[in-house]
Amino acid sequence: MTTLTESRDRATTDPRATLLDAAGRTYFPLAFVARLPFAMMVVGVLTLVVAGRDSLTLGGATSGMVGLGGAAIGPLIGAWADRAGQRRVLLVTAAVNSLLLLALTAAVYSAVPDAVVLAIAFAIGASAPQVAPMSRSRLVGLIHTRLPAARRPATLSRTMSYESAADEIVFVVGPFVVGLLAAAFGPAAPMLAAAALTALAVVAFALHATARTPVAAAHGTSGTTAAPAAGDAARATHATPSAPGRAPRTQAPARELWHRRVLVLVAGFVGIGLFFGATLTAMSAVTGDAGHSERAGLLYGFMGIGSVVSALAVSVLPTRFSLRARWLTAAVVQLAGAVVIWTAGSTAVLIVGLLVAGLGIGPSLVTIYSLGSARSPRGRGTTVMTMLGSSVILGQSVASAGTGFLADAAGTGAALAMPAVAGTVILGAAVGNWRLTDR
Repeated sequence: MTTLTESRDRATTDPRATLLDAAGRTYFPLAFVARLPFAMMVVGVLTLVVAGRDSLTLGGATSGMVGLGGAAIGPLIGAWADRAGQRRVLLVTAAVNSLLLLALTAAVYSAVPDAVVLAIAFAIGASAPQVAPMSRSRLVGLIHTRLPAARRPATLSRTMSYESAADEIVFVVGPFVVGLLAAAFGPAAPMLAAAALTALAVVAFALHATARTPVAAAHGTSGTTAAPAAGDAARATHATPSAPGRAPRTQAPARELWHRRVLVLVAGFVGIGLFFGATLTAMSAVTGDAGHSERAGLLYGFMGIGSVVSALAVSVLPTRFSLRARWLTAAVVQLAGAVVIWTAGSTAVLIVGLLVAGLGIGPSLVTIYSLGSARSPRGRGTTVMTMLGSSVILGQSVASAGTGFLADAAGTGAALAMPAVAGTVILGAAVGNWRLTDR
């Protein structure tokens, strides 16, 4: 703790200091591992319930309840963290979530009604520790309070690129880990592993010294004030830190969270969630038609590859390529990939479409998170980050259920059209953001 404090003090005065100096060398590996349980939950719940209750319908409904719980309660957890500090919130949610994962495992293999299983699943999503948005909030606070002002915009862009790439990698690795554990040790193993990881990694993340990072008072300033697009990522450079680990004394009213400049970002993330859910379910329909439904994750992984590569590449884009232009360009690329997926006549063409779509998803994630950081009402940065993350979960839950129903009712061809519908939603949000953002 002393070493990290001294490192952060040097970062305040040393113009050569980096974000790694400010956060400490253990931070990034720990934050990465702490995200893994969240990425394992939805797929793990589906695997457990289908095996334990022998019902694909109940399995899909249960995994959907996990998503709905996270979407409904996740922003409230973010708001709680803005008021009480991340450490307390993470310790409470980690303890509750670990116990609920064990409770669901026991319930599935008992004689309790299906309604109880669904209720526990909702509670699992509702209590999921919000590691990813809290990590972003911590790092933004470190950038605004511990690094020289001239280097903050570039560091913020690179950090949002890394964070988005980390999310993508985790959501590719998570389902793969679930499959390995279920095949090797049985369908309950992924849930037990997720409970253990939550109890260990999330608690360690909560106790890390960065949990007491001062929140910048201008991170961001009121969402009601328009700012130039080029300045969106660089806003709040004149931040005034509050007490360590706590929100600023003067917190913006909650109504500012509903400003259209924030809501357009939420709409974009709902579209990305719709794209994720529609694409994964459509790939399940494609591979199911071929008699190999277990290979859906392999096809889906190609989209993850493109997304990770493009998310990391965003950090080298020139600053004159504005955030609003980046999102609009990425949305067009993503929709183009979706159209290729829809019209693909072979597996090879389908893979090309997935790769192209991924190339659009990565920059969209990075750019929207950067805009969200800049547009967060004063003292509500974690709330906004959690709203964005929860929007992805909500969209994914809705699209998974809707695309699955459509595949059963109208066939695989209809399911393959749904990613294009989701891509249109994302493009519409990008156009709306363009209109709401000054040059």
